[in-house]
Amino acid sequence: MEEKDNNTQKHSLFSKLMNKYTMTLLVFLVWLTFFDRNNFINKMQLKNKITTLQKEKAYYHHKIEEDNRKMQELLSNKDNLEKFAREQYLMKNKNEDIFVIVKE
Repeated sequence: MEEKDNNTQKHSLFSKLMNKYTMTLLVFLVWLTFFDRNNFINKMQLKNKITTLQKEKAYYHHKIEEDNRKMQELLSNKDNLEKFAREQYLMKNKNEDIFVIVKE
């Protein structure tokens, strides 16, 4: 008797899973997940790319602000501009010698 009830439950479950609406829904979900132009995999890849680009955007905004601050500092004071030119571009006066020390 138990075997018959168990077999009936399995058959009932199988028939519910295999009806045409369930199969249609399953095919539709598989189609959307893998084959559609706007599939789930592409959406996840695009979301990751957007996140990466937003991080890069924030980084470059920060760098622009920092560079603008440095530029204002250099342009506002002649001594700072001269120091920057000497350190970065190895500029010198006519009566000076430059010695570059390279750490190995």
